[in-house]
Amino acid sequence: MLVDPPQTPGHGRWWSHLASDASFEELHAFARRLGIPERGFDRDHYDVPAEAYEAVVAAGAEPVSSRELVARLRSAGLRRPRSPAVGPGGSSRRSFTDTPTNRGSQ
Repeated sequence: MLVDPPQTPGHGRWWSHLASDASFEELHAFARRLGIPERGFDRDHYDVPAEAYEAVVAAGAEPVSSRELVARLRSAGLRRPRSPAVGPGGSSRRSFTDTPTNRGSQ
């Protein structure tokens, strides 16, 4: 399990990304064990608020830089790129009110 520092702003908070360089099954099981809601999953990682960062590390996630997290996902073949945005009035992204994936495009 990998987690980057909380340095992504969104919705008045700072966010980390939790990912696995082994499998999505491992990632989802780890997130369930920590009580991270499924709605926090975005393509290949979970968005985790800054206040949960220390608990995620204490549970066994390896702290890494954002760059290393992405590199390790790519190396493992687990990086899922963003879908191209849909034209005006719509978006191909999911919208969650309490994660940084909501960019107000819906």
